[in-house]
Amino acid sequence: MRPAHALLALQAVASRELAKFVRQGGRLASALVRPLLWLVVFAAGFQNVFGVSIIPPYDTYIPYQTYIVPGLLGMVLLFNGMQSSLAMVYDREMGMMRLLLTAPLPRGYLLLCKLLAGTLLSVLQAYVFLAVAALFDVGVPWSGWLYALPVLVLAGMMLGALGLLLSVNIRQLENFAGTMNFVIFPMFFLSPALYPLWKLEESGATVIHFLATWNPFTHAVEAIRFALHGQLAVGSLAIVVGCLAAFFLLAAWGYDPQRGLLRRTGKPG
Repeated sequence: MRPAHALLALQAVASRELAKFVRQGGRLASALVRPLLWLVVFAAGFQNVFGVSIIPPYDTYIPYQTYIVPGLLGMVLLFNGMQSSLAMVYDREMGMMRLLLTAPLPRGYLLLCKLLAGTLLSVLQAYVFLAVAALFDVGVPWSGWLYALPVLVLAGMMLGALGLLLSVNIRQLENFAGTMNFVIFPMFFLSPALYPLWKLEESGATVIHFLATWNPFTHAVEAIRFALHGQLAVGSLAIVVGCLAAFFLLAAWGYDPQRGLLRRTGKPG
């Protein structure tokens, strides 16, 4: 594969994803409505309940509205990653995936192009949400916008790779909603997006706390939270990178015509 061909393929896939996003005018609005409702409505109800912080120094408390911003950024990435998997299922039903995956380029690279294009959209939507959230004085320093960029990219790629992996096994659009209910909501609520993990442990919810610590989304949120405050969560970032590699390799295996999807269904993906 020559570099010029690789760049051309990436440009073509990314351009198609951006064109689809522009044509779907309500997509950005729908992506912002969910986290903004949580920020404005949910946070308003808990604003005076407690202040929390897991950012050193640990005796520095922050308003609840500030605390949940990283979790809501993660929500934007999570929903967009799952929506990308829906697009993959749709493209497979319409035959677009067959055209893409039969291109004279490595199948893994073509899937990587899809992943990068979806991640680009995820990060753009995350920054639009962050800009709107700034109007509510959420207390995120401007420097955090820059520090968070590489972390948002890695987290978006991890969740997008999870979406790719799910699209291997979702055969029809009708099955998508049910599958997502068993992925999106457990991942979101079993995480520190809305409350710190130590509160779960303190309240005696040991099973929930255990599941949350093994949730990849937990570490994506933690990495974003630390990055927004100019700090590096090395352990969480390592888990995010590890999960990204595992999800993507499994998705590439699933789309391999000799071992994955084609062998099970008897037809191209």
